[in-house]
This record gives sequence, C-alpha cells and structure tokens, in this order.
Amino acid sequence: MKKILLATILMAAFTSCSSFRKKDSSGIGTESPVKSETTAGGESERLDGSPLNLNATGSDSGKIDGLRTIFFEYDKAAIVSAEKEKLTGNVEWIKKNSKVKVTVEGHCDQRGSSEYNLALGERRANAVKQALVSKGIPASRLTTVSFGKEKLLSNDESEEGMAKNRRANFVPIGQ
Repeated sequence: MKKILLATILMAAFTSCSSFRKKDSSGIGTESPVKSETTAGGESERLDGSPLNLNATGSDSGKIDGLRTIFFEYDKAAIVSAEKEKLTGNVEWIKKNSKVKVTVEGHCDQRGSSEYNLALGERRANAVKQALVSKGIPASRLTTVSFGKEKLLSNDESEEGMAKNRRANFVPIGQ
C-alpha cells in the first residue's frame, strides 16, 4: 500500500512539474520566445523572451543590435552632438531590456601616460552614465570602469586610427 501511495505521489509531482507549452494547430507543443505580460493599466503587452546576445566585448563587437559605441574628441570627455543620437538609441535598448545591467567602459587613445588616460577614461564613462541617468535609466543598473589606453581597437597611430580608441562602449551583464 505504501509503495502504491509513494508511486502516486511521485507521478503527480512529475506531471505537475512539466512545462506549459502552447499548442499549434496540429496539437503539437511549441515554445515561442514571445510572451505577454499585463501592464499596470490592465493592457496586455507582448514581450520578446528570446535570449539576448550579451557579447563580452559589448558594443565594440558590433554584434549587439541596438547598442552602439560613443566616440569622443581628443582629450575630451564631453559627448558631442553627433554622438547623442547613438546615445538615445542605447537608452531605448537599455529600457527595453529592463533586466540587464550595463557596464560603461571608458577608453582612450595611446597618447599620454597610463595614469592620465585612466582618469580620462573614467571621466568619459561617467559622462555617459550621467547622460543615461538623465534620460531615465536608473543609476543602479549602470556601472563604470576605465581601461585608459589598455584596450585599443586600433594600433594605427594616424588620427583616424587613434579616434577609434577614444570611446565609451556598453557591455550588458546578465539577464
């Protein structure tokens, strides 16, 4: 009797733990990355639940749709108007992916001392973070780090090559 009771309990546990799958017209279970969620206003909002591409090189990789690297002028930490449109697109991406935290990495070109460039990279990363916060991104979702001139994208010492290194890139963390 105890064996039958134990078998019944185990069977019930296994069947209740199976995952829910939508059925298509053929009756076969399918999994869709698109889910819906009820908003505070009572409407239904469709959410894309497909996994994000969280490339470790972030926006520098060019593989994360919606995240773009911000570039800076020589020896400056101010975001120029030409880069603000990219920043707006990044804000939209961060808001859309509300469970993701983002590290803003500050980088410099190869001129100047390591100490100077670490400080400049920090100012660049913080300028971008402040701009994101001013556009509604919670500061708790953002961290900054400076790599100074330690992670160059280009070793070319022409102005065009060095301009590729003066940047702040975005690295999404977790989901």
